[in-house]
Amino acid sequence: MKVVILAGGFGTRLSEYTKSIPKPLVEINKKPILGYIIEHYVKYGFKDFIIALGYKGNLIKKYFKKNYKSFNIQLVDTGLKTMTGGRLKRLKNFVGNDSFLFTYGDGISNVNLKKLINQHNKTKKLVTLTAVRPPARFGALKIKNENVINFREKSKLDEGWINGGYFIIEPRFLDYIKNDKSFLEREPLELITKKRLLGAYKHKGFWQCVDTKRDKDLLEEYLKKNK
Repeated sequence: MKVVILAGGFGTRLSEYTKSIPKPLVEINKKPILGYIIEHYVKYGFKDFIIALGYKGNLIKKYFKKNYKSFNIQLVDTGLKTMTGGRLKRLKNFVGNDSFLFTYGDGISNVNLKKLINQHNKTKKLVTLTAVRPPARFGALKIKNENVINFREKSKLDEGWINGGYFIIEPRFLDYIKNDKSFLEREPLELITKKRLLGAYKHKGFWQCVDTKRDKDLLEEYLKKNK
């Protein structure tokens, strides 16, 4: 089964680093985010990758000249300003006719890929995404007449489920994507949701996206404590 990774965005919210390198190459404890993602898939036996390039794609090409040489990695330029859905659609001739795994180049997780695939095969959906609870960011206060009457740290249970970015997709889903301007997370996924063709695998383990410097710092600290 092939693995598609989107690695072409500008990463503007992490501009402290992405002025000089693409977001997937931002290092977490001296290893690029992209390295963590690839190694997670490799752990489950997947070694056939398609990387969708855009912003500073030449640096990702240079990275793969030095790393993961024993794997089959196709690096595909998908345009500088192409949106997430458009990048995926441009890979139609690369993914073939079989189900494929898909993720973004900025999220690290220990999602059980075997269970994700098994659920997808069982439910026969067009797309199955990994649903996660966002990491808690703020404490919760209850205030009455200027007095705090309840204080507690917000837990993940206070949050709803969100798209965790680890998918398994049937190739015919790409027909729901119009063009380069299409956001994967809008019309295509919304449309198949209405048709009851989108499934969700609930992942209750570790997940962290890297959108800001704060996310990066939190992730570095977590991974130092949890190998």
